[in-house]
Amino acid sequence: MGFYLLHGRRVLFITLTMNTNKGFTLIELLIVMAILGVLAVVVLVLLNPVERLAQARDTGRISSTAQLGRSLQAYYTQRAEYPSTATWAQDLVDESEISTFPAGTPYNAHSVTNCTTFVQPAIDPTYCYNLDVDNDALVFAKAESNSHNGKCTLPEVAYFVFSTADSRGGTICSNSDPSVWAAGTGSYVE
Repeated sequence: MGFYLLHGRRVLFITLTMNTNKGFTLIELLIVMAILGVLAVVVLVLLNPVERLAQARDTGRISSTAQLGRSLQAYYTQRAEYPSTATWAQDLVDESEISTFPAGTPYNAHSVTNCTTFVQPAIDPTYCYNLDVDNDALVFAKAESNSHNGKCTLPEVAYFVFSTADSRGGTICSNSDPSVWAAGTGSYVE
């Protein structure tokens, strides 16, 4: 392709060449890939999927602990006693306080292990129960996420509890499975 240009008495023929190479150079592609890699790492660090999953499992534990605590209170209202520690889960189901016992929630993050005091269910044990001589009961589950355990001072860890003595649920810090306490003496962190 070209054109003629009149310059004074001379006629010049000027040719135009077009660059037919379309695309990016290898260096440009590597730079874009490096930038995308850095952005992906930043997003993963901000989202922290392991912690988010632990928080989701903790939400289920909080809800189930409250449900079990309310069913214990209903059981007591009808029978003037709480279920025995050996058969507490089955007693709540047999007496129709709950239709089915909540499924266990496995502990997968941060090397957290489940509570151990009269723990239920048998598969993925999650919910524990304790009873005292004054006929108060406590149902609880250990927290898994750092957002809950961060509210406690080491070596304590967070537990989601429902205390029949206080008629409420909440989160406490303890360095071992909690025991039943007298009304108003529990130290809730949330």
